[in-house]
Amino acid sequence: MIFTELDLKGAFTIDLEPRHDARGFFSRTFCQEEFAEHGLKTRIAQCNLSYNHQRGTLRGLHYQLPPATEAKLIRCVRGAIRSIIVDLRPDSPTYLSHIQVTLSAENHRAIYVPEMFANGYQTLTDEAEAIYQVSEFYTPDRERGLRYSDPRLRITLPLPVSAISEKDAAWPLLGPVPVGAPA
Repeated sequence: MIFTELDLKGAFTIDLEPRHDARGFFSRTFCQEEFAEHGLKTRIAQCNLSYNHQRGTLRGLHYQLPPATEAKLIRCVRGAIRSIIVDLRPDSPTYLSHIQVTLSAENHRAIYVPEMFANGYQTLTDEAEAIYQVSEFYTPDRERGLRYSDPRLRITLPLPVSAISEKDAAWPLLGPVPVGAPA
């Protein structure tokens, strides 16, 4: 696997190193030792699959509060998605900054989302599927979210939103930028 750290410290893209032969290829998608060598969480508490009918569907932006913070490894296994992650670590120099990465069945890329990052994605194709390996169990009373359209986040989506859950559309806004804080 090829680990590339992103501009938000602790977040990585992970590309495969396929071994090709006449049948196709074989590649690891997860290895505890390699993840640990990069300082990444190696615990997998859940594995989730999400299917999306329609191009433009938006899921997220989700995260969980302590003591149930989650690290996630997300890979698109059918179609294509644009993954969006937001740094929510209050002491981080990149607090409230975000990155977008295209994940597709064709590029086989995954994104590692550290604890205290919100994540979501928009589907770039119809019938897109994403698989998540998550380090913590889903804990509804610790679940939180950000609204993708929050002006403080300045997220520009690649497509108009064609479908979004009521919950994701209703997450509260962060509020105004404090006086004297960078915009």
